[in-house]
Amino acid sequence: MKRPEGPNPEVDSVVLDAKGLRAMAHPVRVQLVGLLRKYGPSTATRLAERLGVNSGTASYHLRQLGAAGFVEEDAERGNARERWWRSVHQMTELNDRELADREPEAVLAFLQSVATTYTLRTQQTLNELQTMPRAWRGTFDMSDWALRLTPEEAVALRQELRAVISRYRRDTPEAAASAPEGAERIGVITQILPELDTPAASSLPSGRQEEEGSATS
Repeated sequence: MKRPEGPNPEVDSVVLDAKGLRAMAHPVRVQLVGLLRKYGPSTATRLAERLGVNSGTASYHLRQLGAAGFVEEDAERGNARERWWRSVHQMTELNDRELADREPEAVLAFLQSVATTYTLRTQQTLNELQTMPRAWRGTFDMSDWALRLTPEEAVALRQELRAVISRYRRDTPEAAASAPEGAERIGVITQILPELDTPAASSLPSGRQEEEGSATS
C-alpha cells in the first residue's frame, strides 16, 4: 500500500498495491473495514453480529486485514478479554491501471465486493426511508443519466465529480466534533459505467435516433 500522490494527498487515504488488493479481495473484509470506518473501533464479536457471521470468521479476517495494514488493534480499549480493532485509513483507492492487468482476478473480486457493499447500503437506506425525519427523506436520491462520451471525457467527468464532493465536509472524527448542529453522515456513491454494447447513432434507424435523442434512462 502507498499514500496517494499529488500536491494535496488525502492523509487518511490509502492506494491499493498488489498486496493490499489481494488482502481486500473478499466481501467480508471490505465490509469489516467499512464498518470500522463508519462506527469507529469495535470488537470481532460486535462486528460479526452486524455482518451476520460468527465471531471466529470476523476474527480471522480482522487478523488478515491487520497483517496487511488496513486495521490495527486499539490498545486503549482492549483488555485481556476483548480485542478491539480500528481502521487505519478512512478511504481506499484503486487507481493503478497496470494493477488491473497484473491482478485481474483480485481486482474483479475486490470490485464485486465493493459493489455488493454499495447494494447493501442502498437497501438499508430504503428500508429505513419511511421512518426518517421528513427533512432527511427529502435528501434521498437515486438517479442515472445516459451520456455519450469519449474515454477522455469520462475521465474528466469523474474528476469533476470528485472536485465537487471534495468541497463538502468529510465524515471524520474531527469533522464530526466540529460539524454544525443537525449534520449527519451522508453516503455519496458515484458510478461511471461504460455500456459499450449500445449501438452508435449511425447504426440506428432514423426514427430511433430521434427517440433516443429525447429519452432519459
